Amino acid sequence: MKRSSRALRRQRHYGRMHRAGGLNLVSLMDIFTILVFFLMVNSSDVKVLKTNTDLPLPASSADQLAAESLTVEVKGRAILIDGRQVAALEVTEGEGPDGGVAPEGLDALAAALASRREQQGEIPDAGLPVTVLAGKDTEYKLLRQVLQTCVDEQFRQVRLAVKPLEVAAHG
Repeated sequence: MKRSSRALRRQRHYGRMHRAGGLNLVSLMDIFTILVFFLMVNSSDVKVLKTNTDLPLPASSADQLAAESLTVEVKGRAILIDGRQVAALEVTEGEGPDGGVAPEGLDALAAALASRREQQGEIPDAGLPVTVLAGKDTEYKLLRQVLQTCVDEQFRQVRLAVKPLEVAAHG
């Protein structure tokens, strides 16, 4: 007896649908490889600030880890924001009651911070976070003026970068 074309199509369809399925391991291995690399890269929970070896940070016994934020680095007579120089400082005698930095250098820092602040959008009530890196030989007057400039530009969550005591003792 001859089968109709409709019966043949139904039999082919039934055969395709009830065939034992296979697992494509190639794409599964690709996904797991990408997952392993992602986990390896992002598994570190230690925050490391990028700093030059020629900037000796002060030592501290603080246990709190550094948070990622905007970094202002006072290096000699230059001020860098995230590694780019934004101001060159001139120390003058007699600028105020106890000497200090020429206002032009601090104005350049203030302008760079204002530019970064505008990029942030809405500013929280506590202010924006900033981490200041200054060598242990940095004059306090200079550091105070840099910190005040940061606070004036709404970067009020100020953190000072330091080395842990055990690193400072060995390094």
